[in-house]
Amino acid sequence: MFLLHPQVEPWLVRGEEGVKLTLLTERSEGLTVMLRCEPDNEARFIDMTHTGREAELHRFEATLPWDSGNDPTVYCFKVIEEGKQYWLAGDGQHHRVPHRDQMFRINRVDTPPTWVRDQVFYQIFPDRFCQGDPSLAVQTGEYTYGSGRMKVVAKRWGEPVNPELPATEFYGGDLIGVRRSLDYLQNELGVTALYLNPIFVSGSNHKYDTEDYYNVDPHLGGNESLAALSAEMKCRGMRLILDAVVNHTGTNHPWFNLHGRHDSIGATQSAKSPWRDWYYFDEAGYYYGWNGHKSLPVLDFSSRGLRDAIYAGPNAVLRHWMRAPYSIDGWRFDVIHMLGEGPGSNNNAHYVREFRKALREENPQAYVMGEHFNEATRWLQGDQEDGAMNYYGFAHPVREWLAGTDIAYHAARLDTVEFGAWLDSARGRIPYDNQLTQLNLLDSHDTARFFTLVGTDTEAMKLAVSLLFAYPGVPCIYYGDEIGLEGGQDPDCRRCFDWDRNHWNRELFEHYKALIALRKARPELRHGAYQTLLAEGDTYAFARYTKESVSVFALNRGDRPHAVRLPLWVLPLHKKHWCAPGGEPIANEPGWITTILPPRSHVILLGED
Repeated sequence: MFLLHPQVEPWLVRGEEGVKLTLLTERSEGLTVMLRCEPDNEARFIDMTHTGREAELHRFEATLPWDSGNDPTVYCFKVIEEGKQYWLAGDGQHHRVPHRDQMFRINRVDTPPTWVRDQVFYQIFPDRFCQGDPSLAVQTGEYTYGSGRMKVVAKRWGEPVNPELPATEFYGGDLIGVRRSLDYLQNELGVTALYLNPIFVSGSNHKYDTEDYYNVDPHLGGNESLAALSAEMKCRGMRLILDAVVNHTGTNHPWFNLHGRHDSIGATQSAKSPWRDWYYFDEAGYYYGWNGHKSLPVLDFSSRGLRDAIYAGPNAVLRHWMRAPYSIDGWRFDVIHMLGEGPGSNNNAHYVREFRKALREENPQAYVMGEHFNEATRWLQGDQEDGAMNYYGFAHPVREWLAGTDIAYHAARLDTVEFGAWLDSARGRIPYDNQLTQLNLLDSHDTARFFTLVGTDTEAMKLAVSLLFAYPGVPCIYYGDEIGLEGGQDPDCRRCFDWDRNHWNRELFEHYKALIALRKARPELRHGAYQTLLAEGDTYAFARYTKESVSVFALNRGDRPHAVRLPLWVLPLHKKHWCAPGGEPIANEPGWITTILPPRSHVILLGED
């Protein structure tokens, strides 16, 4: 029994009293079809009415009442045929009632900002992207880092990264360079939004050890350069996200002042320091460092003063940069799942909700995005984060399926059936509105570059890029991936962008450009439903669609060509003709389409009336 519930209009229509839902089935005779929901935490079944056909499928409809006591509202479908039960939940079909965590879910109030779905993000590690003003660059020996034992080192642009100096070597990239690169990013590549790694005052090149939350590091251009960058991006219709590091500070922040760099009486210098309770100290007077790193003292949100400084006060850090002249569009929160009260993440959900509330007070369309290396379902139910850096639900399975390695760099060749099941499970446990604003990525400043993981195999990289731009969520390009920049594990993944176009992987670059253009041209790739069509052997195929338009992607990771016959009858819309992006017609039979996939390649099919 085939069952389908697309989680977009017109198959899901919100109303004041509830949500009009559509279930699609392959037949209708002899079926008992019900919508199951849980108002007041008690199971309730609502009969669904057969209302006609939807292409080759049968349509059943019912109205789901909003759950007045819980958000999100959860639901699933139950179909009985000749005494046999079929259940449909967010992660697929079941033979028995699914667990609540597997059910479809939708929020009445806490929905992500609508603009996010339409973006193509580009992540920039500022010191390594582009130098705009050489006079701003850090000079060798200019200062000592951290405790004062390590002098900073200036490197020539493009020199190899030294793994022994992960925090203290500088290449001179700055925000002036970012601004001067906007023509390349927007007009040539097609990027619409930037996510910048930390830019506030810090002695390190990565700047995850903040020393001043209210000033952009002068070596990156200072506050004036951020204001100028933001202003130009707004003129261009682009969006800007900054990195919020509020789980911890650096030891040289005036609040902490471990090494006496400031005139302040820091938390480590006296138990009477005004900032003492902003950090966690045990009974013996030892402070807690993030993940055991004593250079990153953890903040303690049980302190009212800290809460006011970070998010609650009238000029709190998170509010300050949302306002003119900076007017950023949201924050990416570093290790957001770890912050809280005391030495751990106590009361974490409360503070993430408070962050969201504060940002939405400043801008009702602010984007709240969290960093989670692992599964993040509970933060993505609508009331906390709009989306996450989607490592678990996208980067990890794609890495295992195409690169044969897991996030710990252990060998892991993922079966295609399991690959599809992983995607379905992760996607099905959060509201689809939030799935569409997940930040999908292949790699980042914290991971080896995907191109390196696949052994610089351009065809394998192109498969990954196709998934990046077609899968539900917002694609994010890590700077340099589009030109074939290589890099191993941190810090090697933070190499300088190579501006010599003679060194670029042009085939890969053109592929990025083509996929970005296709995503912008096809609304189903930004707003549409998702449906797996085939998962077997080395082949995976899926469709993205709205009521009006549909795209089908078929990928072959194997070393041999593969003929695939895809079932189009399972889609809730009918297209008379199918073609590739270049316009070539594709032969098909009623309800099916057959295509040949060359080795390590993909085919894109676009439905046309």
